[in-house]
Amino acid sequence: MDQGFNGGQLRLARVFHGWALEEVAEQVACTRQYLHKLETGQGAPTTDMTDKLAHALRVEPEFFQLPRLDLAEEQFHFRKLFTTRAMVKQVALARAELFGRLVIYFDSLLSLPKVNVPIAEAASVDDIERAAERCRQAWELGLGPIEHTTRLAENVGALVTHFQGVSTEIDALSVAAHRPIIVRNEAKLSTCRQRFDVSHELGHFVLHSGRITGDRITESEANRFAGALLVPRSMMAKLFPRPRGSRLDWVGLREFKMTWKVSKAALLYRARQLDLISDDQYKTGAIMLRRSGEANGEREDSLIPAEQPELLRRSFDVLASRKGMFAEDIAKAMHIGVDLLSDLVGFDPPRRDTPRRPALKLVT
Repeated sequence: MDQGFNGGQLRLARVFHGWALEEVAEQVACTRQYLHKLETGQGAPTTDMTDKLAHALRVEPEFFQLPRLDLAEEQFHFRKLFTTRAMVKQVALARAELFGRLVIYFDSLLSLPKVNVPIAEAASVDDIERAAERCRQAWELGLGPIEHTTRLAENVGALVTHFQGVSTEIDALSVAAHRPIIVRNEAKLSTCRQRFDVSHELGHFVLHSGRITGDRITESEANRFAGALLVPRSMMAKLFPRPRGSRLDWVGLREFKMTWKVSKAALLYRARQLDLISDDQYKTGAIMLRRSGEANGEREDSLIPAEQPELLRRSFDVLASRKGMFAEDIAKAMHIGVDLLSDLVGFDPPRRDTPRRPALKLVT
């Protein structure tokens, strides 16, 4: 019997795969009740059963002896879609915890960008606007358009990723760990929406340290921060195309969108927040977007280049080219299978038998 067995680790590995107790029990020829006892610490498996569980869950037996990361509820900022199943949320959180371990491992070996996320208290919308302005100052962005929000998040210390097969079913997820983690929804084809989501998660890190989020108030605050970060209020007041009488300037709005890479829908909402348009003008704009079929995807979206996370891939490349550490070594250090590592990060990290690519600098 394995006396060092940690049942929480068994549950973590099972939920990572999205499997019910019955599905794992069938693979290892035991009962659901027996696995439940193992997960809840009411028993420990034999060495043979530990090996079977490790094989089924694509981890090493030593994985079951590791301690949990012990992340608190307020460290997870999770925004689910209306149709998101409860199990999908649990899978996403399990993957976030395992990804957090990879991040800790990277931090022990690499000089990743220093975490630079100012913390702010926000009791009013004006506080949120000022918090976004202070972030722009701290991040040396000036007042102009942000060229690449995903790169910005990585440059201020966050790791941006997506969870294959899961993040398409969640709206957003981030983890306020020692090094922040942002999980993007890859189902969103609009670069503008991806940029807004990344800015929204940065807003959670800035505004909601130590707070449980996901309610209407905290989500609204993070949305306000995202709008203020992407288009400062002074620039909105100066450059937003004013309506011509009661009619919105759609040509000007399109040009404004292409310059700032913010959706027309978000720009109209921000303009209403700042009293640059009336309620009636905002409602008219929203109706026009819906009638033209642009509620779920705007016509210009395909003209704005996609933003891809870079820091995660560069980290693997640096370890391979400079330290001779490949996917097999990293997986072994985490006590997981190399295929599970690829599943976790959403791509195949360099292996020993693959050609090496030149490593890029990690710190910009």
